[in-house]
Amino acid sequence: MMEKDQNINSDENNIKQENPKNEEFKDDKNEKKEKVLTTEEKNIELEDKLTRAFAEMENQRRRFEKEKDEAFEYGGFSFARETLNLSDNLERAKESLKNDESLKNSESLKKTLEHLEIIHKDILSIFKKNNIEPINSINKKLDPNYHQAMMEIEDDEKESGTIVQEIQKGFLMKDRLLRPALVGVSKKTFKKGTINENEKEIEENKEKKPAK
Repeated sequence: MMEKDQNINSDENNIKQENPKNEEFKDDKNEKKEKVLTTEEKNIELEDKLTRAFAEMENQRRRFEKEKDEAFEYGGFSFARETLNLSDNLERAKESLKNDESLKNSESLKKTLEHLEIIHKDILSIFKKNNIEPINSINKKLDPNYHQAMMEIEDDEKESGTIVQEIQKGFLMKDRLLRPALVGVSKKTFKKGTINENEKEIEENKEKKPAK
């Protein structure tokens, strides 16, 4: 009887050895059974996916709203910058007429300048209605965010870096720089033969030292 049992066990071992794929298949099947999600876990996974999808949709909506608002507010940015040339040309025309010797002190010059001034004011009024404002520069400190220095002008009455001349007016469109102001800034006059405060102090200290 014992010999018969041993033969049966031996046969089973031989079958296992001959069919290792069957064992692997059983193991894979068991693993798949273990990986099957419960209904609650499936619901949690689905809710997570939906939450992520809604969050992405909301982000896209916000981006679209921002782009739409910017397009509405700054859509005419390039056009506005080009329009500034009209204001520049009117200013140049006025200066050219004022410097014309043949027209000086004439009634026709006076009337022409008055008409040009009216047109220029109308242009600035249209700019203002569209949130385009000139940058105030004179007597301000040079700010590279709004000004572009074109020259230095000697001026001992002003602090160095103060804007004392405006070559071309700058403009803002709401909170954006439409065009920087081209300006001239002050610098201190350098005089030969003068000594600075440190050199003066050194000389005074030398004089105070007792002779050895």
